[in-house]
Amino acid sequence: MLPICWLGRARMGGWLRRAPGSLRGLRALALGSPASIGRGDQLPHTDLTVTAEEHVDEERYYQLYPGHIPTSPLQKALLSAGSAFMALYNPYRHDMVAVLGETTGSSALRSLRDKMRHDPEGYQILQERPRIRLSTLDVTGLQGLPDGTFGREYVRFLDSNRVSPDTRMPVKFVDDEELAYVIQRYREVHDLMHTLLGMPTNMLGEVVVKWFEAVQTGLPMCILGAVFGPVRLNARKLQILTTELIPWAVQSGRNASCVLNFYYENRWEQTVESLREEIGILHPPAICV
Repeated sequence: MLPICWLGRARMGGWLRRAPGSLRGLRALALGSPASIGRGDQLPHTDLTVTAEEHVDEERYYQLYPGHIPTSPLQKALLSAGSAFMALYNPYRHDMVAVLGETTGSSALRSLRDKMRHDPEGYQILQERPRIRLSTLDVTGLQGLPDGTFGREYVRFLDSNRVSPDTRMPVKFVDDEELAYVIQRYREVHDLMHTLLGMPTNMLGEVVVKWFEAVQTGLPMCILGAVFGPVRLNARKLQILTTELIPWAVQSGRNASCVLNFYYENRWEQTVESLREEIGILHPPAICV
């Protein structure tokens, strides 16, 4: 697998070779030895004149959104292969799962974005860009809601499984600002899907959620997790998965409206049952997962 630091170095080197004169002159600082510069070596003479148009082009290329790392098709292919291998080897490497989702999901993300644009609530989400983080949640208020409400069951899920919404990786490799938000939103509602589907964060529960998300989103990362995740399950759990849980997850995914078109932050006081019914998620099987 290519180390991320190598990719950033290679990207920086390639950019500096293509950059205007003054930026090429900084290559020694970006890629050279700090020790050699410290001994008094001089940078090559450069033309300090950079046109406004060139400056705007460079800004557009690098700053589509904070943290964005532009990559070529070849770099994306290498990142996809490396992250897929690591995600299969260790499904709990959430950083590798995130990279795989970003480098392989452009077509699925465009489809999801279009669904959101054509839905009133989804369009509102795209315009307002809400985030689900501890800093945006009134955890104490949600804990005070009645049992069975969506907000109360969500914070119960977080506490029971010892997870936090702040652990979701920021997007880096999606070369479109709006699509970057779409995949960020998908990541941040993932725990809400666990709550609505009634699934824990153990391997069996994650595989069931991935089947639901694969049908819902079409993201290759979800499909890969749904297909290869079960290899780590024992025979008893595999039988439960294939005979009960996968058929239910697939049917729910097909029956449900696009899960990104729901402004969940406005629905904390709604009961889980009524929200499931509104979305189209079938009631979970009476099986201990």
